[in-house]
Amino acid sequence: MTRDTRPLAVFDLDNTLSDARGRQHFLERRPRDWARFFAAARQDPPLAAGVELCHRSAEECEIVYLTGRPERCREDSLAWLAEHGLPEGRLLMRADDDRRPARTTKAAALRRLAADREIRVLVDDDELVCDAAERTGIPVVRARWAATGAETLHRAQEREGRT
Repeated sequence: MTRDTRPLAVFDLDNTLSDARGRQHFLERRPRDWARFFAAARQDPPLAAGVELCHRSAEECEIVYLTGRPERCREDSLAWLAEHGLPEGRLLMRADDDRRPARTTKAAALRRLAADREIRVLVDDDELVCDAAERTGIPVVRARWAATGAETLHRAQEREGRT
């Protein structure tokens, strides 16, 4: 098996490739219903702008999917990617018990990836994740195509480290 040496294009899932706004209502109640929030992810519609950028990036780069979703969501996440015809790629997820903010978990994953490969671009909707990546010199595309209505998810990502 030949090792892929192309640069990496790293894509977030929620509100970058998939439109998670339809399930955010599970996070607007107290207590937040994380189980139902993640269970509903399989029904997310794709976001055309993110999907198109992912396909274009796959022409020159190896695709890596980097999500704040917990590992227990792997099967549904892989099924969603395949169902919507996204390019094959590694799926990096947080450990089920990891509650650190996405900006922390994703920064650590990006450091590991960048240790031996060029990261051509990170595409993510989380401003704090994007800021952290840019500080290390990683080029960023801020996925603002689903920004409206995503505030609840961003607050939950930062405060509770769940996605």
